[in-house]
Amino acid sequence: MNYLLVVQVFVRIPSGALVKTSHLGSDRTYGARRVWHDVLAEGIACGLHRIERLMRAQALRARPRRRRMPAGKGERSAEPAGNVLDRQFVASAPNRKWIADFTYIWTAEGWLYVAVVIDLFSRRVVGWSMSARMSAQLPVERLKQMLYNSN
Repeated sequence: MNYLLVVQVFVRIPSGALVKTSHLGSDRTYGARRVWHDVLAEGIACGLHRIERLMRAQALRARPRRRRMPAGKGERSAEPAGNVLDRQFVASAPNRKWIADFTYIWTAEGWLYVAVVIDLFSRRVVGWSMSARMSAQLPVERLKQMLYNSN
């Protein structure tokens, strides 16, 4: 005797609404992998590629993480430098007044610190330097190098 055993299995298939709910619930920060983990936690078995496909069909994309500004670990002097220019940003001749500043830029290898020296007469960059570390010496060293080279 042959018996035929029929088993009826109901499998819940993730819908686009469930994927969208998970994505929006994360404030649009979850990508396909995290949404997939949420769907699995709901007890719905599916593959990662299906979640990717559902997210792509609804144009759901995770927002990239914001880069934080680097922490200032240097010591601060008790008193700021004096205001020598007194907000007079006009120079009567070249190489009379220089200003220096430094900033930081995010790169694939981390933060890059850039010091720039500008001549106030021509408003052009007359020198710059870069470093992987932020220090007050970065613009100072550049100024010293420019003074040495001008003599």
